Order: sequence, then C-alpha cells, then structure tokens
Amino acid sequence: MAKRKRLTPPNPAYLDSPSALETKAMFSPPRAAPIADVARDASASAALDELSDTMTRARDEGRMVVQLPLDQIEVDHLVRDRIVVDEGEMRTLVASLRSRGQQTPIEVVQLGDGRYGLISGWRRCRALAQIAEEDRAGAPTVLALLRRPEEASDAYLAMVEENEIRVDLSYFERARIVSKAVEEGVFALERTALQELFRSASRAKRSKIGSFLPVVRALDGALRFPQALSERLGLSLAQAITRDDGFAAALQARLAETQPDTPEAETALLTKMLTQKAQSLNSGSETKPDPSEKAYRDETVGAFTLRRHADGTLSILGAAWPKRMESDLLMLLKAASDRVAR
Repeated sequence: MAKRKRLTPPNPAYLDSPSALETKAMFSPPRAAPIADVARDASASAALDELSDTMTRARDEGRMVVQLPLDQIEVDHLVRDRIVVDEGEMRTLVASLRSRGQQTPIEVVQLGDGRYGLISGWRRCRALAQIAEEDRAGAPTVLALLRRPEEASDAYLAMVEENEIRVDLSYFERARIVSKAVEEGVFALERTALQELFRSASRAKRSKIGSFLPVVRALDGALRFPQALSERLGLSLAQAITRDDGFAAALQARLAETQPDTPEAETALLTKMLTQKAQSLNSGSETKPDPSEKAYRDETVGAFTLRRHADGTLSILGAAWPKRMESDLLMLLKAASDRVAR
C-alpha cells in the first residue's frame, strides 16, 4: 500500500513572488480596453440627454401631464365665458374629485416667473381649491397640460371649444365672450370673433349667437340671471333694442329699480316690458321708426365717401379704387389690426 503524502498549507511568500503573479496574470480574464469604457459612458450619457430632451419637448408641447401648485395658476388670465356656475354641478364635481381624484388635466400657458395663465378648467381649479380649504390639506396642486397658443385668439378658442363640449352655455354667454374678446383686443370685429370662436358651430347657431350681441351690449351687468335668458326671449329683446335705442335704457332703469331676486322674476319683468312695448307700438302712441331713415352717416373725402353704418362697420364708396393704392390700403388695415391686437 502506497504511503499517503500529507498536504501542507501554501507558502504566503511564494504567492506574492513575481513568478506567481505572472502565472496568475496568464490565467486571468482579459480586461476591456480603456476606449470601451469611454464609448460605454458616452452612449449612456447620449441616451440620458435624448430622454431628457424628449421629456422636455413633450412637456412644452402639451403632451405630458405636469403637476403644478394651484396658487401659481392665474384663473382670470382670460375673460371667462361661463358667467354663473350652478352650485349643484359644483357639488357633484367636488364629490367626484374627492372620490376619484382629478381625471382630466386643465390647460395652461406659461406666463413667466413661475406663473401660469388658465385656458380651460376653471371649475376644476375652483373645486380643488374648495377641497383643499375644507380638508386643510396644505398647498393644493393641479394636473395640467402646458399649451403654447400662437395668439390670444387660440387661447380663447380652446376655452370656448372645451365649454361647448362640457357645459351647456346660454346664447347670452356665447355672445358675451364674442363681445369681450373684441373689447380685449383679441379680434378687431365682432363678426370676426364670432366666426373664429364658433367656427365648429353651424351657420344657424352662429347667426343666433350674433343676434344676441345687441342684448349683451345693452344688458351685460344689468341682468342678474343672464344665463336663464331663453333663446326666444333673447331674440325678441334684440329686435326691440335694435329698433329703439331708448328701450335699452328703459330696461336698464327698470332692472336696477326692481332688482329681481329669481330667474323667473327677471324673465317675467322682461316679458312684461316687451309686451308693453308691442302694445304701445300697435296703439300708435309711440312714433314708429321711418323705414326710409338712413342707418348710416357719410363723410366725403375728395372722390371717395366713407360710410359709417349703424352696426359699426365702414364702407368706402366713390370712384374706382386705383390698383396702385390697393397695397397701401392693405398695409394700413394690417397696421390698424396689429395696434388693436396689442
């Protein structure tokens, strides 16, 4: 039987010897070249930069929902088209936000200095603020999409289109936002504002909205319940106001005197005054307007006449307009439009 050989521990001095280190290096896996490390780091950095740029573009282009402090939102950035908010609808919205959270983001535009102008979502902002106040939950936030409207008209259009889908606006409210958009200088003419803001509406609907403009000009601020003004009553008021400028003043005075406290009372008052107006015309106690009376004023300048119509539009009449002057007229109109827009 062969004699067993006893194993002894390795000699530490031998493991650290040059020959042992050389043998270890021969059997060690090859180390990657330094250029590979550089390439890997550069690739990771490029991928991170690309991801960052993609997220930034998505945020700026309104394709990514962001969370913003509610107190940084200027809710009155635009003149709102909704005059009165139904309290029952608001309670329903508050209950929905409490149970399910905010499902639909609002739309805002960056104003600078960390401020944002509200385009659409006024009711959601109001409901979230109410919840935060009732729950004392600290600084509330809101989910939002950043928009970049090229012009103010685009922002107004976005607001109108959302409310046309979500809220049943009255014709008075629709006509009011047309009038306010002109007052704010967003559009130069009411008919332009009507056409642009309600471009998706039918021609008949736009015509009805336009018919309410005289009522808005005469009674905005005087009516306490304008959202309750029916289509039929509004059109009748528009006709009466257009025929007689004094009727608008009489309506304002009567509304200020009586101050109806319910929509029904205000409607009854307007209906009564319309009836009295019609009876006075039929009885002949009121002078009827002369159909032949001019509804415009003319001012002659050389070979041309500038005609100012009762609805505020202008016409140029007279000799044939020279071709060489057309470009001058177009430049003048463009400069005037730019001043109004500013």
